[in-house]
Amino acid sequence: MDITSEQALVDAVKGADGPLAVRGGGTRGVPVRGAVMSVAGLSGISLYEPGAMTVVAKAGTPVVEIEAALAGENQRLAFEPMDHRALLGTKGTPTIGGAMAANVSGPRRISVGAARDFLLGVRYVDGTGAVIKNGGRVMKNVTGYDLVKLMAGSYGTLGVLSEVSLKVLPRPETHATLVLNGLDDAGAVAAMAQALGSPFEVTGAAHDPSRQETNLRVEGFEASVAYRLEKLRALLSATGAQIDVRDVAASDAIWADIRDVAAFHGKEGDVWRVSCKPSDGPAIAARSGAQTWFYDWAGGLIWLLTIPGHDLRQAVGAFDGHATLVRADAANKARLGMFHPEPAGLARLTSKLRAQFDPKGIFNAGLMDPAA
Repeated sequence: MDITSEQALVDAVKGADGPLAVRGGGTRGVPVRGAVMSVAGLSGISLYEPGAMTVVAKAGTPVVEIEAALAGENQRLAFEPMDHRALLGTKGTPTIGGAMAANVSGPRRISVGAARDFLLGVRYVDGTGAVIKNGGRVMKNVTGYDLVKLMAGSYGTLGVLSEVSLKVLPRPETHATLVLNGLDDAGAVAAMAQALGSPFEVTGAAHDPSRQETNLRVEGFEASVAYRLEKLRALLSATGAQIDVRDVAASDAIWADIRDVAAFHGKEGDVWRVSCKPSDGPAIAARSGAQTWFYDWAGGLIWLLTIPGHDLRQAVGAFDGHATLVRADAANKARLGMFHPEPAGLARLTSKLRAQFDPKGIFNAGLMDPAA
Protein backbone atom coordinates (compact mmCIF):
# COMPACT_ATOMS: atom_id res chain seq x y z
CA MET A 1 0.00 0.00 0.00
CA ASP A 2 1.66 3.22 -1.19
CA ILE A 3 0.54 6.44 0.47
CA THR A 4 0.95 9.68 -1.47
CA SER A 5 -1.13 12.14 0.58
CA GLU A 6 -2.09 12.72 4.19
CA GLN A 7 -5.76 12.13 3.33
CA ALA A 8 -4.87 8.78 1.79
CA LEU A 9 -3.05 7.94 5.01
CA VAL A 10 -6.13 8.85 7.04
CA ASP A 11 -8.35 6.70 4.81
CA ALA A 12 -5.96 3.74 5.00
CA VAL A 13 -5.84 3.84 8.79
CA LYS A 14 -9.60 4.21 9.16
CA GLY A 15 -10.19 1.34 6.76
CA ALA A 16 -7.61 -1.03 8.24
CA ASP A 17 -9.01 -4.32 9.52
CA GLY A 18 -5.66 -5.82 10.53
CA PRO A 19 -2.06 -4.93 11.39
CA LEU A 20 -0.19 -2.37 9.30
CA ALA A 21 3.58 -2.46 8.91
CA VAL A 22 4.48 1.23 8.68
CA ARG A 23 7.40 1.94 6.36
CA GLY A 24 9.31 4.93 5.03
CA GLY A 25 12.28 3.96 2.90
CA GLY A 26 12.35 0.43 4.33
CA THR A 27 16.04 0.70 5.23
CA ARG A 28 15.99 0.14 9.01
CA GLY A 29 15.40 -3.61 9.17
CA VAL A 30 12.16 -3.44 11.18
CA PRO A 31 10.29 -6.81 11.15
CA VAL A 32 7.14 -6.92 9.01
CA ARG A 33 3.81 -7.99 10.47
CA GLY A 34 0.67 -7.27 8.49
CA ALA A 35 0.11 -5.26 5.34
CA VAL A 36 3.03 -2.99 4.43
CA MET A 37 2.00 0.65 4.29
CA SER A 38 4.69 2.84 2.73
CA VAL A 39 4.64 6.60 3.29
CA ALA A 40 7.67 7.17 1.02
CA GLY A 41 5.30 8.89 -1.42
CA LEU A 42 4.70 11.65 1.15
CA SER A 43 7.76 13.54 0.00
CA GLY A 44 9.02 17.08 -0.38
CA ILE A 45 10.41 19.99 1.62
CA SER A 46 7.46 22.15 2.67
CA LEU A 47 9.41 25.05 4.15
CA TYR A 48 13.06 25.97 4.62
CA GLU A 49 14.08 29.14 6.43
CA PRO A 50 17.89 29.27 6.65
CA GLY A 51 17.80 32.42 8.77
CA ALA A 52 15.58 30.72 11.34
CA MET A 53 17.59 27.48 10.99
CA THR A 54 14.44 25.42 10.52
CA VAL A 55 13.22 23.04 7.84
CA VAL A 56 9.81 21.41 7.43
CA ALA A 57 9.51 18.28 5.30
CA LYS A 58 7.01 15.55 4.60
CA ALA A 59 7.89 12.28 6.31
CA GLY A 60 8.85 10.39 3.15
CA THR A 61 11.39 13.00 2.04
CA PRO A 62 14.80 11.35 1.45
CA VAL A 63 17.41 12.41 3.99
CA VAL A 64 19.85 13.09 1.13
CA GLU A 65 17.42 15.60 -0.39
CA ILE A 66 17.24 17.53 2.88
CA GLU A 67 21.01 17.38 3.33
CA ALA A 68 21.53 18.73 -0.17
CA ALA A 69 19.19 21.66 0.45
CA LEU A 70 20.92 22.45 3.74
CA ALA A 71 24.40 22.19 2.20
CA GLY A 72 23.42 24.92 -0.25
CA GLU A 73 23.07 27.26 2.73
CA ASN A 74 26.10 25.87 4.57
CA GLN A 75 23.89 24.14 7.13
CA ARG A 76 23.42 20.50 8.19
CA LEU A 77 21.49 17.91 10.19
CA ALA A 78 23.82 17.99 13.17
CA PHE A 79 22.64 14.64 14.59
CA GLU A 80 24.21 12.91 11.52
CA PRO A 81 21.67 10.10 10.98
CA MET A 82 23.08 6.65 10.27
CA ASP A 83 22.49 4.90 6.95
CA HIS A 84 21.63 1.26 7.80
CA ARG A 85 21.57 -0.12 4.26
CA ALA A 86 25.06 -1.60 3.96
CA LEU A 87 24.89 -3.05 7.48
CA LEU A 88 21.47 -4.65 7.04
CA GLY A 89 21.57 -5.41 3.34
CA THR A 90 18.43 -3.35 2.75
CA LYS A 91 17.59 -1.24 -0.27
CA GLY A 92 15.51 1.86 -0.69
CA THR A 93 16.31 5.37 0.50
CA PRO A 94 16.45 6.56 4.12
CA THR A 95 13.66 9.08 4.82
CA ILE A 96 13.48 11.86 7.37
CA GLY A 97 10.34 10.34 8.88
CA GLY A 98 12.08 7.01 9.36
CA ALA A 99 15.12 8.68 10.90
CA MET A 100 12.93 10.53 13.40
CA ALA A 101 10.63 7.57 14.12
CA ALA A 102 13.71 5.50 15.01
CA ASN A 103 15.52 8.44 16.69
CA VAL A 104 18.58 7.66 14.57
CA SER A 105 21.46 9.55 16.15
CA GLY A 106 25.09 9.42 15.00
CA PRO A 107 28.46 10.03 16.68
CA ARG A 108 27.77 13.73 17.31
CA ARG A 109 25.08 12.81 19.84
CA ILE A 110 27.59 13.26 22.66
CA SER A 111 27.89 16.98 21.89
CA VAL A 112 24.63 18.15 20.31
CA GLY A 113 22.05 15.62 21.49
CA ALA A 114 19.90 12.98 19.85
CA ALA A 115 17.74 13.27 16.74
CA ARG A 116 14.68 13.91 18.94
CA ASP A 117 16.36 17.03 20.34
CA PHE A 118 16.14 18.61 16.87
CA LEU A 119 12.47 17.79 16.35
CA LEU A 120 10.39 20.97 16.73
CA GLY A 121 7.00 19.78 15.53
CA VAL A 122 5.14 16.88 13.94
CA ARG A 123 2.00 16.03 12.04
CA TYR A 124 0.89 12.43 12.36
CA VAL A 125 -2.13 10.18 12.01
CA ASP A 126 -3.10 8.24 15.12
CA GLY A 127 -4.75 4.83 15.31
CA THR A 128 -8.25 6.26 14.94
CA GLY A 129 -7.36 8.05 11.71
CA ALA A 130 -7.25 11.50 13.29
CA VAL A 131 -4.62 14.01 12.11
CA ILE A 132 -2.66 15.39 15.05
CA LYS A 133 -0.45 18.47 14.86
CA ASN A 134 1.91 19.07 17.73
CA GLY A 135 4.77 21.49 18.32
CA GLY A 136 5.71 24.31 15.96
CA ARG A 137 7.72 25.26 12.92
CA VAL A 138 10.22 27.54 14.65
CA MET A 139 12.21 27.23 17.87
CA LYS A 140 10.30 30.04 19.66
CA ASN A 141 6.94 28.35 19.08
CA VAL A 142 7.39 24.78 20.29
CA THR A 143 4.21 23.98 22.19
CA GLY A 144 3.59 20.41 23.26
CA TYR A 145 7.32 19.67 23.07
CA ASP A 146 7.18 16.47 25.14
CA LEU A 147 4.65 14.85 22.80
CA VAL A 148 6.85 15.78 19.85
CA LYS A 149 9.76 13.99 21.50
CA LEU A 150 7.56 11.02 22.34
CA MET A 151 7.05 10.30 18.65
CA ALA A 152 10.81 10.10 18.09
CA GLY A 153 11.96 6.58 18.87
CA SER A 154 8.44 5.12 18.89
CA TYR A 155 9.11 3.26 15.60
CA GLY A 156 5.67 4.08 14.25
CA THR A 157 3.84 2.32 17.08
CA LEU A 158 2.07 5.47 18.32
CA GLY A 159 1.18 7.07 15.01
CA VAL A 160 2.30 7.50 11.42
CA LEU A 161 4.31 10.65 10.81
CA SER A 162 3.23 12.73 7.82
CA GLU A 163 5.38 15.84 8.36
CA VAL A 164 8.24 16.90 10.65
CA SER A 165 9.75 20.28 11.57
CA LEU A 166 13.44 20.29 12.43
CA LYS A 167 16.06 22.59 13.84
CA VAL A 168 19.26 22.66 11.76
CA LEU A 169 22.73 24.02 12.53
CA PRO A 170 25.52 25.74 10.55
CA ARG A 171 28.35 23.67 9.13
CA PRO A 172 31.67 24.34 10.87
CA GLU A 173 34.49 25.94 8.93
CA THR A 174 36.68 22.85 9.31
CA HIS A 175 37.28 19.78 11.42
CA ALA A 176 39.96 17.20 12.17
CA THR A 177 40.39 14.01 14.16
CA LEU A 178 42.96 13.25 16.82
CA VAL A 179 43.88 9.55 16.65
CA LEU A 180 45.33 7.71 19.65
CA ASN A 181 46.93 4.35 18.87
CA GLY A 182 47.73 1.57 21.32
CA LEU A 183 45.09 1.87 24.05
CA ASP A 184 43.09 -1.09 25.37
CA ASP A 185 39.34 -0.78 26.01
CA ALA A 186 39.58 0.56 29.54
CA GLY A 187 42.37 2.97 28.65
CA ALA A 188 40.44 4.24 25.62
CA VAL A 189 37.24 4.82 27.60
CA ALA A 190 39.23 6.71 30.23
CA ALA A 191 40.94 8.83 27.55
CA MET A 192 37.62 9.62 25.85
CA ALA A 193 36.11 10.63 29.18
CA GLN A 194 39.08 12.89 29.85
CA ALA A 195 38.73 14.51 26.43
CA LEU A 196 34.99 15.07 26.84
CA GLY A 197 35.54 16.49 30.31
CA SER A 198 38.02 19.04 28.93
CA PRO A 199 37.05 22.51 27.62
CA PHE A 200 38.15 21.58 24.10
CA GLU A 201 34.72 20.67 22.67
CA VAL A 202 35.10 17.17 21.29
CA THR A 203 32.20 16.29 18.94
CA GLY A 204 33.00 12.61 18.37
CA ALA A 205 34.69 9.95 20.50
CA ALA A 206 35.00 6.33 19.33
CA HIS A 207 37.33 3.38 19.87
CA ASP A 208 38.03 0.30 17.73
CA PRO A 209 39.61 -2.46 19.88
CA SER A 210 40.57 -4.54 16.84
CA ARG A 211 43.02 -1.80 15.79
CA GLN A 212 43.48 -0.23 19.23
CA GLU A 213 42.54 3.07 17.59
CA THR A 214 40.75 5.85 19.45
CA ASN A 215 39.28 8.76 17.47
CA LEU A 216 38.43 12.21 18.83
CA ARG A 217 36.80 14.77 16.51
CA VAL A 218 37.14 18.54 16.85
CA GLU A 219 35.09 20.99 14.75
CA GLY A 220 34.93 24.77 14.37
CA PHE A 221 36.96 27.69 13.02
CA GLU A 222 40.35 26.70 11.64
CA ALA A 223 42.44 28.51 14.27
CA SER A 224 40.27 27.16 17.08
CA VAL A 225 40.50 23.58 15.77
CA ALA A 226 44.30 23.78 15.55
CA TYR A 227 44.53 25.19 19.08
CA ARG A 228 42.22 22.59 20.61
CA LEU A 229 43.96 19.71 18.86
CA GLU A 230 47.30 20.75 20.37
CA LYS A 231 45.75 21.14 23.80
CA LEU A 232 44.15 17.70 23.55
CA ARG A 233 47.43 16.19 22.38
CA ALA A 234 49.17 17.62 25.44
CA LEU A 235 46.34 16.57 27.76
CA LEU A 236 46.35 12.97 26.53
CA SER A 237 50.08 12.50 26.17
CA ALA A 238 50.16 10.83 29.59
CA THR A 239 48.11 7.90 28.18
CA GLY A 240 51.24 6.65 26.41
CA ALA A 241 49.37 6.36 23.12
CA GLN A 242 50.90 7.29 19.81
CA ILE A 243 48.99 10.41 18.75
CA ASP A 244 48.37 11.57 15.16
CA VAL A 245 46.01 14.03 13.46
CA ARG A 246 43.79 13.28 10.45
CA ASP A 247 42.79 16.12 8.10
CA VAL A 248 39.31 16.92 6.81
CA ALA A 249 39.13 14.26 4.07
CA ALA A 250 40.45 11.47 6.29
CA SER A 251 38.29 12.65 9.18
CA ASP A 252 35.16 12.59 7.00
CA ALA A 253 35.88 8.98 6.06
CA ILE A 254 36.56 7.94 9.66
CA TRP A 255 33.28 9.30 10.99
CA ALA A 256 31.17 8.09 8.08
CA ASP A 257 32.49 4.56 8.77
CA ILE A 258 31.81 4.89 12.50
CA ARG A 259 28.33 6.29 11.90
CA ASP A 260 27.36 3.49 9.50
CA VAL A 261 29.17 0.66 11.39
CA ALA A 262 31.33 -0.08 8.35
CA ALA A 263 33.46 -2.48 10.40
CA PHE A 264 30.61 -5.03 10.24
CA HIS A 265 29.66 -4.61 6.59
CA GLY A 266 29.77 -7.92 4.77
CA LYS A 267 30.54 -9.91 7.93
CA GLU A 268 28.34 -12.85 8.90
CA GLY A 269 26.54 -12.83 12.23
CA ASP A 270 24.02 -10.90 14.29
CA VAL A 271 24.56 -7.23 15.12
CA TRP A 272 23.67 -5.81 18.52
CA ARG A 273 23.59 -2.22 19.71
CA VAL A 274 24.12 -1.70 23.45
CA SER A 275 23.50 1.60 25.20
CA CYS A 276 25.13 1.81 28.64
CA LYS A 277 27.16 3.94 31.01
CA PRO A 278 30.54 4.53 29.32
CA SER A 279 32.43 3.30 32.36
CA ASP A 280 30.52 -0.02 32.19
CA GLY A 281 31.25 -0.55 28.50
CA PRO A 282 34.46 -2.62 28.67
CA ALA A 283 33.03 -5.05 31.24
CA ILE A 284 29.80 -5.47 29.26
CA ALA A 285 31.69 -6.13 26.03
CA ALA A 286 34.01 -8.60 27.76
CA ARG A 287 31.14 -10.80 29.02
CA SER A 288 28.91 -10.38 25.95
CA GLY A 289 30.20 -13.42 24.08
CA ALA A 290 30.60 -11.25 20.98
CA GLN A 291 33.18 -11.99 18.30
CA THR A 292 34.13 -8.34 17.91
CA TRP A 293 32.90 -4.91 18.93
CA PHE A 294 33.65 -1.20 18.91
CA TYR A 295 32.64 1.82 20.95
CA ASP A 296 30.97 5.10 20.00
CA TRP A 297 29.64 7.94 22.19
CA ALA A 298 32.82 7.76 24.31
CA GLY A 299 31.91 4.19 25.30
CA GLY A 300 28.20 4.78 25.91
CA LEU A 301 27.28 2.96 22.70
CA ILE A 302 28.72 -0.45 21.82
CA TRP A 303 28.22 -2.17 18.47
CA LEU A 304 28.77 -5.94 18.75
CA LEU A 305 28.94 -8.78 16.22
CA THR A 306 27.91 -12.23 17.48
CA ILE A 307 27.30 -15.68 16.05
CA PRO A 308 23.74 -16.08 14.72
CA GLY A 309 21.17 -16.70 17.44
CA HIS A 310 23.44 -15.75 20.34
CA ASP A 311 21.42 -14.30 23.24
CA LEU A 312 23.62 -11.36 24.15
CA ARG A 313 21.17 -10.08 26.77
CA GLN A 314 21.39 -13.36 28.68
CA ALA A 315 25.19 -13.40 28.39
CA VAL A 316 25.56 -9.86 29.68
CA GLY A 317 22.98 -10.11 32.44
CA ALA A 318 21.51 -7.12 34.24
CA PHE A 319 23.09 -3.75 33.52
CA ASP A 320 22.12 -0.10 33.47
CA GLY A 321 21.11 0.25 29.84
CA HIS A 322 19.55 -1.73 27.00
CA ALA A 323 20.52 -4.01 24.12
CA THR A 324 18.82 -3.82 20.72
CA LEU A 325 19.07 -6.63 18.16
CA VAL A 326 19.68 -4.64 14.99
CA ARG A 327 20.49 -7.44 12.53
CA ALA A 328 19.44 -11.12 12.64
CA ASP A 329 17.32 -13.49 10.60
CA ALA A 330 13.56 -13.38 11.08
CA ALA A 331 13.44 -16.42 13.36
CA ASN A 332 16.09 -15.13 15.76
CA LYS A 333 14.60 -11.64 15.80
CA ALA A 334 11.22 -13.15 16.67
CA ARG A 335 12.73 -15.39 19.36
CA LEU A 336 14.97 -12.78 20.99
CA GLY A 337 12.97 -9.64 20.27
CA MET A 338 14.40 -6.56 18.61
CA PHE A 339 14.08 -4.39 21.71
CA HIS A 340 15.24 -4.92 25.27
CA PRO A 341 12.40 -6.17 27.54
CA GLU A 342 11.05 -3.41 29.77
CA PRO A 343 10.62 -3.74 33.53
CA ALA A 344 7.08 -4.82 34.42
CA GLY A 345 5.93 -1.43 35.66
CA LEU A 346 7.29 0.44 32.65
CA ALA A 347 5.88 -2.19 30.28
CA ARG A 348 2.38 -1.67 31.72
CA LEU A 349 2.73 2.09 31.32
CA THR A 350 3.97 1.98 27.72
CA SER A 351 1.33 -0.61 26.79
CA LYS A 352 -1.39 1.71 28.05
CA LEU A 353 0.20 4.60 26.19
CA ARG A 354 0.17 2.65 22.92
CA ALA A 355 -3.45 1.66 23.53
CA GLN A 356 -4.34 5.34 23.91
CA PHE A 357 -2.62 6.38 20.68
CA ASP A 358 -3.49 3.24 18.71
CA PRO A 359 -6.64 1.66 20.22
CA LYS A 360 -6.95 -0.96 17.46
CA GLY A 361 -3.31 -2.04 17.91
CA ILE A 362 -2.59 -1.90 14.19
CA PHE A 363 0.68 0.06 13.94
CA ASN A 364 3.75 -2.21 13.79
CA ALA A 365 1.93 -4.64 16.04
CA GLY A 366 4.09 -6.60 18.46
CA LEU A 367 7.27 -4.70 17.60
CA MET A 368 7.71 -2.99 20.95
CA ASP A 369 5.08 -4.99 22.85
CA PRO A 370 5.66 -8.72 22.09
CA ALA A 371 2.75 -9.73 24.33
CA ALA A 372 0.30 -7.79 22.16
